Amino acid sequence: MLTQDGPLIVQSDLQVLLDTRHPRAEHSQSRLARFADLVKRPGDLHTYRITSLSIWNALASGMTAGDILECLQSGSRYDVPGQVLDTLELLAWRYGKIHLVRKDGDVQLVCGEQQLAAELDADACVRENAVRMENGRWRLKPGKRGLMKQELLRSGYPVVDLAGYDAGEALQVELLAESRSGQPFQLRDYQAEAVELFHREGDVYGGSGVLVLPCGAGKTVIGIAALARLSCAALILTSSMTSVRQWRSELLDKTSLTPEDIGEYAGRGREVKPITIATYQMVTHRHASTGEYSHMRLFDERDWGLIIYDEVHTLPAPVFRRTADIQATRRLGLTATLVREDGREEDVFSLIGPKRYDLPWKKLEEQGHIAAVTCNEVRVALEGVNRDRYHAAAPRERNRLAAENPAKLAAVRELLGRHPGRPALVVGQYLKQLGELAGMLNAPLLTGQTPQEERMRLYDRFKQGEIPVLVVSKIANFAVDLPDAAVAIQVSGSFGSRQEEAQRIGRLLRPKRGDNTAWFYTLVTADTKETEYARKRQLFLAGQGYTYRVEEEFGRLDEHDRKDVAGS
Repeated sequence: MLTQDGPLIVQSDLQVLLDTRHPRAEHSQSRLARFADLVKRPGDLHTYRITSLSIWNALASGMTAGDILECLQSGSRYDVPGQVLDTLELLAWRYGKIHLVRKDGDVQLVCGEQQLAAELDADACVRENAVRMENGRWRLKPGKRGLMKQELLRSGYPVVDLAGYDAGEALQVELLAESRSGQPFQLRDYQAEAVELFHREGDVYGGSGVLVLPCGAGKTVIGIAALARLSCAALILTSSMTSVRQWRSELLDKTSLTPEDIGEYAGRGREVKPITIATYQMVTHRHASTGEYSHMRLFDERDWGLIIYDEVHTLPAPVFRRTADIQATRRLGLTATLVREDGREEDVFSLIGPKRYDLPWKKLEEQGHIAAVTCNEVRVALEGVNRDRYHAAAPRERNRLAAENPAKLAAVRELLGRHPGRPALVVGQYLKQLGELAGMLNAPLLTGQTPQEERMRLYDRFKQGEIPVLVVSKIANFAVDLPDAAVAIQVSGSFGSRQEEAQRIGRLLRPKRGDNTAWFYTLVTADTKETEYARKRQLFLAGQGYTYRVEEEFGRLDEHDRKDVAGS
């Protein structure tokens, strides 16, 4: 039944349609994105899905069940189905009904609801890993804290962990009022708020969780501030050697720490110091597929008071398993997106912690803390013999033929010509294609095989303006600090990876001198599977409020897609 003129259509299957033509669509979208995931956006109706995990993350980050219901009811065009209201009420009720607490030296599972306690009594994981006590309590067997949270979440019961944390090895860490580089240093308001929501001094709910902020928002600074608040030995895990160096540089620039306090456990280095920075690749390295992860001992090398998981959306499975064993250590996850293409968002929630803070990208853009980015999808024709080869090829080979469309080379040259004097990145998946582009543009090519010192040298020359264009492989997906990059052209990618799209556009988000604007182009071969992948890749950013313009033949906005793109 039509009840009001709202932009939302709430369906009984927990999907919500957002009519982007509605004047209140933008307001509803920003609220809806806090507790629902964008799954598709054909035409003017964008489809969101509410899941148990999206609800529990929203509640953990400060929303209430009333906030969620108010958003749906005030914005809905029709009555919200009773089935949806009942489901949301049940999901919200389940959050916080099961706790882990510490008592008499043991970690105990506690449930005060009689019916739910009876269900836990019958649960196989509880029976196997805990000993029944009285009054809705079970004593966990040693080392089962993480496993219990994982398995109960999979059974539909999020566990709130109030069992506390070990203090770890003390280490004096102070933030400097003036950085060693001579610049005044103070946390931005949102950075301070994020640290507070993670730490929550005097509140047993604090001490573990994930902070979600866009690239360029200063996630490293937030991690450093959390470390200073706790003043303890810390293990920092990150995605690349470049990121290791960036963490070290920021720690030395903005804190009282000295070089003797900080060790690098990556590349050829094997230093374990009060602050140790390692890569995921190093800690998960083994000599054979069935061999031991010899570097996993790093988790036990010192009495860490904090473990920081940078780029937590990339966390590899072996680190998840090891993290399940160290639930008494405070854990901080940092990421631009909780999207995981492997579907392991539940394990992030259980083992690292729930989402404690989530700052919309567009809000930071409006405040000038990150660059305003114009997103364009440029469709390039596949012609002649290349089109014939595409139609004759097997599906997997078709993907590569579309991605390596030779016409993309001319498109890159033309797009770079639109922005003379603007520092630019050309990013792609396939080394042969990138090599051709580097040769055509007379630009350096950086890949996973480029030695770390050479990478850093080229990054520095790019920052200084000596190199106008860098051609970069998938290494650009992770923690490359190139603040002046104003143009990025994506020529190929990992199929429909939303995560990769977010990371690549993130290379442009650091504030720019002057007009603080940047441009992101993704080249797509028209009338191929690549156009479908492009739509999937763009979902996360569309959910953040970004708009993609579709161009056909360099500059002609496609009439078929005009409304869809304008509304996204």
